[in-house]
Amino acid sequence: MKTSYRLTRNILAAAILCTVSALCQTPADPVAQARSLLDAGKVEEPEAILRAYIAKNPSSADAHFLLGYALFRDQKPTESLAEFTAGAKFRRPRAGELKIVAGDYVMLSDFSDADKWFSQVVSETPNDADAWYLLGRTKYNENEFAAAISSFEHALTLHPRYVEAENNIGLCWKELNDHDKARAAFQTAIDWQGETPADAQPFLNLGTLLADNNQGADAIPYLTKALALSPKNPAIHEELGKVYLAMNKLPEAQGELEQAVTLSPDTSALHYKLAQILRKEGEEDRAQQEFAICEKLNGAHSSSKTPNPPPPNKPDLR
Repeated sequence: MKTSYRLTRNILAAAILCTVSALCQTPADPVAQARSLLDAGKVEEPEAILRAYIAKNPSSADAHFLLGYALFRDQKPTESLAEFTAGAKFRRPRAGELKIVAGDYVMLSDFSDADKWFSQVVSETPNDADAWYLLGRTKYNENEFAAAISSFEHALTLHPRYVEAENNIGLCWKELNDHDKARAAFQTAIDWQGETPADAQPFLNLGTLLADNNQGADAIPYLTKALALSPKNPAIHEELGKVYLAMNKLPEAQGELEQAVTLSPDTSALHYKLAQILRKEGEEDRAQQEFAICEKLNGAHSSSKTPNPPPPNKPDLR
């Protein structure tokens, strides 16, 4: 199953934080104050400060761009883009600021425009490994898997042992149906983490690949390791549940799907899968309850895709 492209305030923000920190270096002014608050992880207060400043200084490109970043962090991409458009009347955005513009388009699922701006960023700052990585993620979501691999490989030349880039090369090879190369890339991303891994995604992806190839027993150690690294990731619980179900280990499958539902109660597919397991176990009343929840969520047009959050403070888009 293709990994989703999620963008939250902790994801692309981590990749561009150092660039944004370099903006507006004037000491003891409201823009610098707002920047410091954003660096500290705050959003609402700097938004208010910047709006007040812009009301009195509407031609300040730095203030518009920094407010655009704050709105990006607050997951308001349309408003963020409006601030970049306003600021661009007075100064052309720099490469780091264009990363934010691209990130706004990612949140809007406009991958064509995201591609345009990430491509501009790598043209202006060709030694930015994270920008190449983010361009690769965008190409991946445009189903341009060969081009994505090229971007990830370029990121690796600039940042050797870039675990996220190698992991995403594996995802591309999986989409291209070369499972041997996909497996090798996932294993490499695991090996690079050594004895104290932090990123669960390569373990999840390799475990999923093995499970998809009817190697459930081989998949379980990778999935349980992924779960140990990221116990609140519902996608890992879901995948383990699917493996246990295929092995007819119904109590274990039920336990994993129940945890997935607890972590992501608005994902209709999880309720549906739990209902199937409960029906196999003869718990018809509970199964009907889960089917009813699934139907209600589908009627409300909730997501059927299980969230797969990345580790915190990783410059990743999944």
